Amino acid sequence: MKLAVLLFAPLLAAAGQSAGTPSEDLAHVQSEGNPERRSRAALDNAEEAVRSAHESYVKGDVASTSARLEEVEQSVELADSALKQTGKNPSRNPKYFKQAELKSRGLLRRLDAFREEMSVADRETMDRVIGTVQRTHDAWLDGIMGKKK
Repeated sequence: MKLAVLLFAPLLAAAGQSAGTPSEDLAHVQSEGNPERRSRAALDNAEEAVRSAHESYVKGDVASTSARLEEVEQSVELADSALKQTGKNPSRNPKYFKQAELKSRGLLRRLDAFREEMSVADRETMDRVIGTVQRTHDAWLDGIMGKKK
C-alpha cells in the first residue's frame, strides 16, 4: 500500500498542475498523431482552461481570464479540425463525434454558469467563445443526426 502511495503521489501532483502557458498546452495537444485522441485531448484542455479561467477571474486577473478563454476557443477549433481530419462520416461512425458533442455540451453549461458570475463589462470574450463552442457543438450534432450517405 505504501508503495502505491509513493508511486502515484507524484503523478497526482503533476496532474493537478497546469502544463504551462496556453500555447504550450495546445502545442502538446497538437503533437498527438491520432486525430481522434487529439480531439479528445483538445476538449480536455478546453475543460482545464475553463477551470483556470474561472480561478483567474476569482483572483481578479481579467487578462489571464481572457487568455484562457481564448485557449478554450482554440481548443474547440482544434478538436473540430482533428475530427474533420479523420475523414469519417459522423452519422456512420459516430463514436468520437458523439464523445466530442457530449463534452462540448458540458463545456457550454460550464461556460454559461461562468458567464453568469462575470461582470457585464467582462463578458465580451466570453460571448464570442460561447458562440464558437455552440456552433461547433451544433455542427457535430447535425453530423451525427444527419442522413447516412
